[in-house]
Amino acid sequence: MARIDGVQPDEIQDDYVKNVLAAQTKTWGAPLLNHLIYARRPTIFRGARAMWTGIEGSGLIDAKLQALLNRRVASLNGCEF
Repeated sequence: MARIDGVQPDEIQDDYVKNVLAAQTKTWGAPLLNHLIYARRPTIFRGARAMWTGIEGSGLIDAKLQALLNRRVASLNGCEF
């Protein structure tokens, strides 16, 4: 459970944030919790998304390895990923 509450997706005003969260809902059934927290500040949300887009676009980290790394970090943080 996050120490900071995320936003309610239906209360988001920023179209970019809405679209990303809608895509996450379509893919995983719900928006990712960390993105709901980032969405409290759209500029931070855009920065975090830019980082992930850059990592994916670089081709330096295979998608399968990236997924494993994400799960390991979630485990270390006590997240029930």
